[in-house]
Amino acid sequence: MRYWLCITNRDNWEVVKKKKVWGVVKRHKNTIAKVKPGDKLVFYVKQERKNKEVLEPKIVGIFEVVSEPYTDSSRIFKSPPHLNEIYPLRVKVKPVKLGELDFKPLIPKLKFIKNKKKWSGHLMGKAMREIPEEDYKLIESLL
Repeated sequence: MRYWLCITNRDNWEVVKKKKVWGVVKRHKNTIAKVKPGDKLVFYVKQERKNKEVLEPKIVGIFEVVSEPYTDSSRIFKSPPHLNEIYPLRVKVKPVKLGELDFKPLIPKLKFIKNKKKWSGHLMGKAMREIPEEDYKLIESLL
């Protein structure tokens, strides 16, 4: 079993919860190809601005993968307007644990983040990344 941090925004997090599916764009096909049923997905929502308010990054839930990766080009996820992407590479998921956990206080404790000062570099440009079991267990215990 592997553990993955899935990086998304608040709009697409709502899609994951409602439709029980996680999707990535084609350039991440090599990553999602490694995902197997039984793997755990930890969902991280990025820092966002809503009007003048800054919404801090959070861990919002854990899901278990219940299908092999597959392709579906229906538009269910929101894409930044300038990219117009579909997120066709998908896996079906079921909820394990939902909640909200501020991400920044976790940074000093997470093994996969080597550079604690420039932590966002560990997430930038990625849809998902594998994390150690130790980090998964810490997050699960706090969620």
